[in-house]
Amino acid sequence: MNSATLVNLLGSSPQFLLACSHIKKVSRVDATVYIEGETGTGKELAARAIHYQGLRCDGPFVPVNCGALPETLIESELFGHERGAFTDAKVASPGLVSEAHCGTLFLDEVDALSMKAQASLLRFLQDRSYRRVGGGATRQADVRVIAASNANIHEMVEQRRFRRDLLYRLNVLSLRMPALRERGDDAIELAQAFLARFNHQYRLAPKYLHADSIAFIAEYSWPGNVRELENVIHREFLMSEHSELRFQGTLPHLDVPAGGDDTSFKSAKARAVADFERRYVGEVLQRANGNISRAARIAGQDRSAFGKLARKHGLRPSVCVTALEAAD
Repeated sequence: MNSATLVNLLGSSPQFLLACSHIKKVSRVDATVYIEGETGTGKELAARAIHYQGLRCDGPFVPVNCGALPETLIESELFGHERGAFTDAKVASPGLVSEAHCGTLFLDEVDALSMKAQASLLRFLQDRSYRRVGGGATRQADVRVIAASNANIHEMVEQRRFRRDLLYRLNVLSLRMPALRERGDDAIELAQAFLARFNHQYRLAPKYLHADSIAFIAEYSWPGNVRELENVIHREFLMSEHSELRFQGTLPHLDVPAGGDDTSFKSAKARAVADFERRYVGEVLQRANGNISRAARIAGQDRSAFGKLARKHGLRPSVCVTALEAAD
C-alpha cells in the first residue's frame, strides 16, 4: 500500500504503512474511532484521512481541542445554548455538535474532559441526542465521532479519572499512530518533504540537507515527533545562509542521542553511508540526464526504490550538479 494516497500522510516504514492500512479499513465503516499516540504523531491528520476517505467526506470535519475548552463552557460549546441561558449568552448558539451534522466531530485531547463533561458526552454517544444549555427541546445530530488522546487512557480509567463506560463508547474501533523514532527512515523522508515545501513556499534558492544533518535526523529520537521535526527544518531553512542545511550538534534545544556523539561509530557510519548514497545517486542521475527510470536501470535498482533514494537526499535534476560540487 502506498501511504502517499492518504491525506497529508507521508512515510514508507512498515509501522507507518500498518497504521495507514488501519486508517483505510476504519474509513470504510461509519463507527466511532479512538486514536492514540504521542504528541505530534499526526492524530488529527489520521482523523482527517478517515473522514475524507469515508462515507461522510462531503460533510463537515469539525475539530475540537477538549483541553482548550473552559470547564464551565464545555457543554455550551459542544451542544450549544439558548439565549439567556447564562451570563453573556446574548444570542443562541447551535454548538459544535450541530456544526458537525452529517459529518465528523473530532474530539482531540478527550482525556482533558471533566467528569461532568464526560457524562454529557456519554449521554450523547448513546443515541446522538442532546439538549442545548438552557433549552428543553431534544435534538438529534447525525455525526461520526473520532476521539484522540496522547495520555494512557486505560491507566486513567483504573485511576477513576476517566469513565470506563465512555471509553467503551469511544473505543469501538481503535488506531495507534506510531512515534517517529519507531518509523525508521521516515524521518529523513519527511524532512525532505518539508524542505521541498519550504523551498516552494518561500521562493528562495533551493536548499538541501548536508550528510551530517541526514545522519543526525536518522539518529535523533525526536520526542516531539513529526511536529518537532517540521519545526526544526522550518527554523533551519529560514536561518541558514547556505544552500546546505548543516545542523548536527548545533541545535541547543536538541540533545545528542544517548550512547552516541559526533564521533560515535553509529554516527560516523550514518554519515559515511549518507555521503556515499548522495554522491552515487547524484552521479548516476547526472549520467542519466536526470531521468529517474534510466538512472535506476544504470544502478540496477527498482525505479521506485531509486526514486526514494533520490528524494531522501533531496536530489532532483536541477540540483544534481550542485550537490556533487558540495560533496567535494
